[in-house]
Amino acid sequence: MTRDGGDGTVGADPQQLWLNPAGPPRRGRRPAFSREAITAAAVALADAEGLDAVTMRRVAAQVGAGVMSLYSYAPDKETLLELMLDHVSGELPTGEALTGDWRADVKALAHRQRALMLRHPWLPAVLTVRRTPGPNALAFLEHGLAALRPVGLDGAARLEVLAQLTAFVAGHVAYEVAQAAVTRSPGRAAAEARYLAAVAADGRHPELADALASPGRSLTPDATFSRFLNRLVDGLGSD
Repeated sequence: MTRDGGDGTVGADPQQLWLNPAGPPRRGRRPAFSREAITAAAVALADAEGLDAVTMRRVAAQVGAGVMSLYSYAPDKETLLELMLDHVSGELPTGEALTGDWRADVKALAHRQRALMLRHPWLPAVLTVRRTPGPNALAFLEHGLAALRPVGLDGAARLEVLAQLTAFVAGHVAYEVAQAAVTRSPGRAAAEARYLAAVAADGRHPELADALASPGRSLTPDATFSRFLNRLVDGLGSD
């Protein structure tokens, strides 16, 4: 199931992984687990403990199998990550009718991506590496391309827009998760506020002082994400 790209890189063969998932016929007793069970166990581990916890040994223990028996389903961690990504992509709704208001439809897609990544905080890191979309990811891709059709961009440009949107959501969620950790330390947050107030008052940073003196906006995670998303989407109609 792995491939050598000729440049020394090894990864999952997407055709074998997604178009022939059953693999060659198996002899002997039918296994007591499945690729779906292995993937679900890996996702549960990553959700609870982070990506570093996802090892073949830990996943095997979760499904009650020997480590070596897992390699016929996922010969390496890169393949397992491909499976995990597509598994959680199945949580994205893709059967809903589009409104025809492309801005509203695209924003709805982004909000759903954010909700997915907040449920699975390891997902932004996985998305930083180019991966071949499996069936669930392809369904979301198809839905997103359809949502963007009213913009009037050609297909290649719509693919770029979707990539840009996903990168924005992933980057924002990674930042959001990191900020949530800081918020849980009120002493650190108070110290940062005092520092910025001192910097703004030193006379050497007038632009920052002006920004900090501007009328306050809602800083809730949902409101902040919506503001950033609106700025991004409102500019997508121009090429």
